[in-house]
Amino acid sequence: MSAVVSRIRVTRRAVARITLLPLLLRAGIFLSALVGLVLAYPVEVLRGQPLVAPVVALLPAVGPRRFWPTVVALLTVGGWVVAIDGYDRPVALWRLLAVAAALYLSHTLCALVAVLPYDAVVGPALVLRWLLRAVAVLLGTAVLAVLLVELAWVGGAQGLQVVTVAGLVVAVLVTVLLGWLLRRR
Repeated sequence: MSAVVSRIRVTRRAVARITLLPLLLRAGIFLSALVGLVLAYPVEVLRGQPLVAPVVALLPAVGPRRFWPTVVALLTVGGWVVAIDGYDRPVALWRLLAVAAALYLSHTLCALVAVLPYDAVVGPALVLRWLLRAVAVLLGTAVLAVLLVELAWVGGAQGLQVVTVAGLVVAVLVTVLLGWLLRRR
């Protein structure tokens, strides 16, 4: 019982000391995770349980250092697969890009918040640079995705295979590049 009381005291102290910028970043995590979940799942699933998506989206905002960001990302991808395969929703490019952007934004904000204490005093320039870098990645990815989708329709069914292989090659090259950059340090 004393462990629960001490945990409540620690939580109360942390809530009392929280500063505005970490709180706003956590709100951004919540919103991006919620947008991703709402866009990924079919309306029929969300209509039956309106509070599930906000509660699930709140988890990575509360615990960005834990496994919750991964759980929410997997649930979002699972919702996308359920909507496409189980509910025969056609793949719309805008929805695909929006879900991918929400997943990436949630992921990158969780990475930033994971290193910030609740009571951190952070300059807005740091967050602005972080968000500008995230927007640059999102724009570059969106342009590449649109180009690949357009190329897919050029060759008919054969074009889809070429674009799939090209996407896998790009993913492997990015992984190799990131590994090389990590070892270079």
